[in-house]
Amino acid sequence: MSHPDASEARVADAPPQNWVDLYAPAFARPFMRLARLDRPIGTWLLLWPCWWSIALAADGWPNLWLMLLFAIGAVVMRGAGCTYNDIVDRDFDGRVERTKLRPIPSGAVSVRAAWIFLGAQCLVGLAVLLSLSMTAIALGFASVALIAIYPFMKRITYWPQVVLGLAFNWGALMGYAAVRDTLSLAPVLLYLGAIAWTIGYDTIYAHQDKDDDALIGVKSTALRFGKTTHKWMWGFYGVMAVALISVGIVAQLGSIYYAGVFFAGAQLVSQILRLDIDDSARCLTIFRSNRDFGLIVFAAIVAGRVFS
Repeated sequence: MSHPDASEARVADAPPQNWVDLYAPAFARPFMRLARLDRPIGTWLLLWPCWWSIALAADGWPNLWLMLLFAIGAVVMRGAGCTYNDIVDRDFDGRVERTKLRPIPSGAVSVRAAWIFLGAQCLVGLAVLLSLSMTAIALGFASVALIAIYPFMKRITYWPQVVLGLAFNWGALMGYAAVRDTLSLAPVLLYLGAIAWTIGYDTIYAHQDKDDDALIGVKSTALRFGKTTHKWMWGFYGVMAVALISVGIVAQLGSIYYAGVFFAGAQLVSQILRLDIDDSARCLTIFRSNRDFGLIVFAAIVAGRVFS
């Protein structure tokens, strides 16, 4: 059943006074919310591994045209992934406090309209993909299976964040392949580290919903780890730090890169120290701070390539 103000309902974790609420035409807002354009943090988290690997593959400054293409791709494919996820999870979302006002469970967007919107976004993503190298194109098609199965993982395992990490960081491989039309050990190490990073930050995010999830039978690492979450976070974020150091060694990045990795590691440590798993607002703030982590790593890789 739709809410009376469904088309104007702001989802709980959208920033107040976001640009969609302020400036988007009324007819487009439900679809823009469906694509999470009112919550850009997910796009940043999808985009950073792409930009990291583009910078890693460069001989100096990263290719700005490829960065733009991947930015467009990140916006539309993150939107497509969220649309697909919301179609699959519409019954669950309607029973969770944080997600009950999302466009589909609130009635602002019909399931049929959501499928059409999903197709449109995928066509834009396909156009971007086909403009890349053959290796990157092959990798792009290979990621479809991970995207397709992810929404179902929370029904069968307490580790859906692992599948999210596999899918969400695929750009760590694709960006490198788009530049060099091949892969090497460095982007693979970056990909593996980023998977651990994603498991960490999405565990923090999942703690917002753990009470509702437990009631309706949805699984997550937040429920799996519970009060031991901090210990797990040291492990996952530690793996990311080790991966970044290994990438620097394998790719022969300059010493300035390691200075950047130090600051990136400090940012991860600050997340763990500030984390209160029973404070939903703080969990959301810490989750969003991973945009800053991504920027620090990107700057470190660029500096390592340019000044090495």
